[in-house]
Amino acid sequence: MAEESPETDGPRSSMPAELQHPHSKYSQWKFKLFRVRSMEKAPLPSETQLEKGALSGFSPPVASNIELDNTVGPGSVMKLCLGGKSKENVEGPGQRVDMKLLEMDTHMNHLRCLCRLCGNVLRKVKGPVHDVHADLDEASKGALRKMGCKFTSWPEVILKVFKVGVTEDTEAVHPLSFCHCCWMVAIRGGGVCSFSRTRVPEWHPHSSSCHLCSPKKPSFQRTGRKKRKAIPRAQSLAKRTRWDHSNSIAIGERRTLKPFGDRHHGPVLRAWKKPSIQREHWVKNITRCQKDHLSTTLISETLPVDFLFSFTCLVCDHLLFDPVQSPCGHLFCRKCIIKCNHVLGPHCPACNLPCAPDDLTPPAKAFLSALHSLPLLCPRGGCGQQVRLDSFKAHCLGHDLNEQNTNKQSSELDIYLLTNKGGRPRQHLLSLTRRAQKHRLRDLKNQVKVFADKEEGGDLKSVCQTLFLLALRSVNEHRQADELEAMMQGRGFGLHPAVCLAIRVNTFLSCSQYHKMYRTVKATSGRQIFQPLHTLRAAEKELLPGFHQFEWQPALKNVSASCNVGIINGLSGWTSSVDDSPPDTITRRFRYDVALVSALKDLEEDIMEGLRESGMEDSACTSGFTVMIKESCDGMGDVSEKHGGGPVIPEKAVRFSITIMSVSVLAEDEEEAVTIFTEPKPNSELSCKPICLMFVDESDHETLTALLGPLVAERNAMKESRLILSIGGLPRSFRFHFRGTGYDEKMVREMEGLEASGSSYVCTLCDSTRVEASQNMVLHAITRSHEENLERYEIWRTNPFSESGEELRDRVKGVSAKPFMETQPTMDALHCDIGNATEFYKIFQDEIGEVYHKANPSREERRTWRAALDKQLRKKLNLKPVMRRNGNYARKLMTEEAVEVVCELVPSEERREALRELMRLYIQMKPVWRSSCPAKECPDQLCRYSFNSQSFAELLSSTFKYRYNGKITNYLHKTLAHVPEIIERDGSIGAWASEGNESANKLFRRFRKMNARQSKAFELEDVLKHHWLYTSKYLQKFMEAHKDSAKALQATIDPVENLEDEDMSLVVTDI
Repeated sequence: MAEESPETDGPRSSMPAELQHPHSKYSQWKFKLFRVRSMEKAPLPSETQLEKGALSGFSPPVASNIELDNTVGPGSVMKLCLGGKSKENVEGPGQRVDMKLLEMDTHMNHLRCLCRLCGNVLRKVKGPVHDVHADLDEASKGALRKMGCKFTSWPEVILKVFKVGVTEDTEAVHPLSFCHCCWMVAIRGGGVCSFSRTRVPEWHPHSSSCHLCSPKKPSFQRTGRKKRKAIPRAQSLAKRTRWDHSNSIAIGERRTLKPFGDRHHGPVLRAWKKPSIQREHWVKNITRCQKDHLSTTLISETLPVDFLFSFTCLVCDHLLFDPVQSPCGHLFCRKCIIKCNHVLGPHCPACNLPCAPDDLTPPAKAFLSALHSLPLLCPRGGCGQQVRLDSFKAHCLGHDLNEQNTNKQSSELDIYLLTNKGGRPRQHLLSLTRRAQKHRLRDLKNQVKVFADKEEGGDLKSVCQTLFLLALRSVNEHRQADELEAMMQGRGFGLHPAVCLAIRVNTFLSCSQYHKMYRTVKATSGRQIFQPLHTLRAAEKELLPGFHQFEWQPALKNVSASCNVGIINGLSGWTSSVDDSPPDTITRRFRYDVALVSALKDLEEDIMEGLRESGMEDSACTSGFTVMIKESCDGMGDVSEKHGGGPVIPEKAVRFSITIMSVSVLAEDEEEAVTIFTEPKPNSELSCKPICLMFVDESDHETLTALLGPLVAERNAMKESRLILSIGGLPRSFRFHFRGTGYDEKMVREMEGLEASGSSYVCTLCDSTRVEASQNMVLHAITRSHEENLERYEIWRTNPFSESGEELRDRVKGVSAKPFMETQPTMDALHCDIGNATEFYKIFQDEIGEVYHKANPSREERRTWRAALDKQLRKKLNLKPVMRRNGNYARKLMTEEAVEVVCELVPSEERREALRELMRLYIQMKPVWRSSCPAKECPDQLCRYSFNSQSFAELLSSTFKYRYNGKITNYLHKTLAHVPEIIERDGSIGAWASEGNESANKLFRRFRKMNARQSKAFELEDVLKHHWLYTSKYLQKFMEAHKDSAKALQATIDPVENLEDEDMSLVVTDI
């Protein structure tokens, strides 16, 4: 190139028209001052990254032989870089796209050098650079965990500390890294707050006035009254080299080799790269597909250029991979065109026509078959095989597998070679400090972690334990391997925390007792078999109400939407007026809906197993679930204890409990619901879950109404809504049906507002009086209901007809108080059996004393007959007399053997036969109301029940008329009159009994002794919590699976004696 003069030649000698002075008489040397002040901020495209864009550390090499045309000068090139798109500088769509690519590449290079949070240059801040979207590294995670932060990724921490969301950041708009100073701010704030004044800048997409690509030069700034010129920043002025040559040779990115020769004092123009090379560099930064897509140089045959061009992506110039076709007919890789449109806008890179991602379509099948049949040459050394494009990937994978096998064999040989690079001898792994052990095993740890994340769902602990187990087996350390395997399976050695919790709850151990056992076993055996108390407390949180998330649709009326609600004070909803005295009671309860959620999660495995057994698809059954709940409430009598402080309260307790009887589901295409779970033991204390415990007398109607009022409100709200709960990993919809059947006669009369059991209105199911029931023992129907009792109470309260007391009482049929809880019109099988046994006991006394001959026996005579009966029963049946009949006494008394024993004291043979017949009929009828499913368990007795009840009633009204003349007991009336109707309606009476709640009375006393504390309020909380855990199906399954834990414990403490016992047992078995 010809030598240029210093005045007229150079990259900035020809200026754009809009910047030329109107008076052309100004010479070039006078214009230099204006040039420095006005044009130094707008460098050439190739200068952008070296002079002003030195942040990214990239500068294109200087090229030689640059010729400038008069029509397209350096000023026009600057205008292209600044985004100008007039006809004089944009000649076609291809060149326009290249300019856009250049601008975006420059803009993205600038963004990569800045901090996302503070905007500072990354290279000016000491310390490592951190990725905005990455997960927390171990050091950061450990530092944040110490301060209570449990986040696992940087976007969560940044959102909490800097109040900026970075999850939707794009590479074309936002920097993807942040500096170490911002890292320190996040760590010092504990991942939750910021103690600095860091102002996060607003990042905008690239435009023609982008402040990163073309920063504005600060003009005059006012300081007081004077105007002064702002001092230009160091990056504002381009660095001038002292000696520059046009024919200098570029090496690397920053240093140049200057050949010997003439020296020029004028500035030298830094050159553009070749357009095709520059475009390829821009596209690489946008698509980043070099490792994924195949180059056209792999084609083994020499094909026509136009033919080969049709199989090439117009964005990345690679062979088409997952090709798509634009509306204008051009072909691209799907990944490349989507990234290109995201950066440059929805336009075709070839013709600049509109092309949105939704407009892309797959090409014709004929074209795809031709593309897949292209012959490629394998690039692996020594292969040289021609492979079709569609099978090229499989061919390369075969090479990778062969290399892996080769590397594996070589690595197996390297295992036996001890590497020591000099210095002191290599120490054994176990003799190192923990930090040195981590450093030596870091590569192995990373490999195992990658494997665990990929194959085992991130369960790193199980993978390491399995590796250790296999290592022990390989060196014949079977005893230690057995201990490790037992610990991994949660049995024997190193019990699972849930197993330890089940052992503690089922053996009624207090905290101090369990801790003493834990320390004793650990000190004796030298192994930690039982888990410490803190792990048990962590395990019980998942089993208690208030742990699981749920939702009600629609939301429950007058009930909080919070899910994390544990044990609450039962008096929290107490409404008292000014005149009312504070309640002298203590009560603790779970919220009804939260307790139901915990009970359903406890049955999650049973529900999923029921779906599988019924052949129903798991994903299709997300709605239509129906849950049947049995409610029970009963007084526990006197529970006074000598310990415990607090207010003076009645030492009588009442417990309200529930039992999940069944779960059914109605599929979308089915007409009938399918029962997927049925409680196998509905009358067991293991299935009766406590909801509320209160120190109150069950006969105190006002206090009982106030305490159970919130439960009634929550129950009524749940009837009108449906529960959304995750079962089996899918949200499912549940509806609840409540049946208040687990009440005895006294509690039903309290809840329904009826008169006491001694009232002339003998039945809680019908309106019969005691005289009517004795005259007609069988033919009665169920007529009472909760709604009718409410209406009768209003009549009793208002007396609208101005009747007398007897007339009003006869009109309301024994309703004397307001009913506050709905009960199911049924009979309680347990108390019915006890009541009938009490009645038979009195019949036995009367028959021994021959009351049918005597009109009014004295009290002394009756006492003599009772003493003789008790003595006979104790002598023959070992049946001790009790003050109040219970279930065990009733079961032993109501047998044919007991009748034969009693008949020995009855003088008349005729009366003996009557007693035997009466007992035989009763034994025939009893299974019908005591069994859980009479249609399956006793179908013959069910069919004959009406006949047997009629015979029983005739025998009472004839042979035993002296006792049932104008009177009959409540339970005997229900047994004869209402059993068939209840069985026909509900299908069972025994399954809905209150036996489970009654059986749990002894548990209350045991748990109270187990959790003896100074305050009765805390004591009641502990009893309620441990009683709930006692009924957990999850813990019961653990107890079933670990019945031999005591043997395992003994084997751990004294293994030698245990082995000798096993040998002796084997010898005895062989003999």
